[in-house]
Amino acid sequence: METHAPRIDLEQWRALVAVVDGRSYAAAAERLNKSQSAVTYAVQKIEGLLGVKAFEIQGRRAVLTQTGRMLYRRAVALLGEASELERSARKLSAGWEPEIGLAVEILFPTCLLLDCLAAFGTESPDTRVEIVESVISGTSEALTKGTVDLAITPRIPPGFLGTPLTRLRMLAVASPDHPLHRLNRPLGLADLNRHRHLPVRDTGSVRQRTASIEVEQRWTFSALASSIEAACRGHGFAWYPEEAIRTHLMSGQLLPLPLQGSEERFVELYLVLADPEFAGPGVRRLAELIRARVEQCCPVQTPPGNPD
Repeated sequence: METHAPRIDLEQWRALVAVVDGRSYAAAAERLNKSQSAVTYAVQKIEGLLGVKAFEIQGRRAVLTQTGRMLYRRAVALLGEASELERSARKLSAGWEPEIGLAVEILFPTCLLLDCLAAFGTESPDTRVEIVESVISGTSEALTKGTVDLAITPRIPPGFLGTPLTRLRMLAVASPDHPLHRLNRPLGLADLNRHRHLPVRDTGSVRQRTASIEVEQRWTFSALASSIEAACRGHGFAWYPEEAIRTHLMSGQLLPLPLQGSEERFVELYLVLADPEFAGPGVRRLAELIRARVEQCCPVQTPPGNPD
């Protein structure tokens, strides 16, 4: 298929976007630090080369036509891709990155995370790591917004690829003094509905329901540790990663609830690189260390009835 070199350069597209965002040629000229005539010429050049009309003048304002709205959307995407390409190329040319963003689902064991960071810090002590501890869609959102380079997430957002990292066993638990334990029989949903649930809030900007079940009584926390402490004090029940409450189980502060054979659940976590093609050596090395440490310390838990 024959391709042609583009006749419109990025600066001309940038002028069009600036006119739309600034709502006038004068504001666009000030934003771009150019003369108003230069901005006007750039937009007219686009219109002339494509044979379309991007704006129509209404009073003192330049208003987008329907075609102009389409051009604006595509120009924003084009400029964004160009900026991302330059940023990625600079990261590769600079060697090890000065800073890496890592989003981590709070279900991931903290001890493993710290082991991985310690190993990475030994190899690259000058690389700063910004850790974002997130819940549910918050982890995926950090990837889609481009605020992190790497993520450990239970959900792979559209447009990204991930590799399975580990499967965590989740246990429904409550304090041994909780009324649910005093029933001394297998529990059903009707039993849980009469008591308080202690879920952890989704950290995404558009929050999704994170509760494992629908109950009338609920205290929703932003930190896993706070939810666990509330459960230990007998204020309710919840599902937690077994690793996060291992000491509480061993000490008897928390006991698994007998939920008619379904007291445990499993959550799959994935390792996702935001931009695998342009990932720098630091991001790749940190990903390698995470995979290796998890493989060493967390043999995959297999749900009953689903043998590997």
